[in-house]
Amino acid sequence: QVQLVESGGGLVQPGGSLRLSCAASGSIFSIYNMGWYRQAPGKQRDLVVIVTMINTTIYADSVKGRFTISRDNAKNMVHLQMNSLKPEDTAVYYCNMVLTTDVSPNVPTNYWGQGTQVTVSS
Repeated sequence: QVQLVESGGGLVQPGGSLRLSCAASGSIFSIYNMGWYRQAPGKQRDLVVIVTMINTTIYADSVKGRFTISRDNAKNMVHLQMNSLKPEDTAVYYCNMVLTTDVSPNVPTNYWGQGTQVTVSS
């Protein structure tokens, strides 16, 4: 069984910074994409950024230049450094990984964390 656990959310003033982290545990064979999504109240869950196995990144236009994703393959972790935060960044942030397990090493499966709240407000 695989679990993704996020940390690092909280309340920050506009212009401030936060760093989110997500750790995957369990019988992991290989991790393909790692990424972050967010969902604001009353809205759909949207892509923030993903990073592939070869470190190709895809950022949402709204966060380009402000957010930076990084992956630590040795620790099965992904981080999101968020700078110059704006009130419109307020949302629940979800970690996402596409990975295979020891039981099914050839079947990539989507996994989600439980979400962490980020609130940007003065």
